[in-house]
Amino acid sequence: MQKFLTALVLIPLGLIFIVFAVANRHLVTVSFDPLEPSDPMGNVQLPLFVLIIGVAILGVIAGGIATWFRQSKWRRAARRHQAEAIEAKAELANLRASVMTPASNEPRRLQLERSSAAGRRDKADAAL
Repeated sequence: MQKFLTALVLIPLGLIFIVFAVANRHLVTVSFDPLEPSDPMGNVQLPLFVLIIGVAILGVIAGGIATWFRQSKWRRAARRHQAEAIEAKAELANLRASVMTPASNEPRRLQLERSSAAGRRDKADAAL
């Protein structure tokens, strides 16, 4: 199903790009010298579709970088919370281990077996 939806989106998008490229294939001059418009030093002649698609790609990359920088505080908070969770789990494991093993200075207590209420007896061996 996912392959079908991907094809449903990518095939029309590819056709749009091809039609756009064919319609805008004439050359344009891109100049990077604003001081000398008649004889620019840094000029490049490109097809218009290459220029537009290239600028769109650069815009997507710039937007992704800006978003990555803006999310840095959330990533930092997530790392801090993950470290705190790992520390809390380790502390919990240590506490559980200390509860399960008696301390060496405490006397050991006799563990009595628990039976059902019907089979319990008191000190005089009377049924409860």
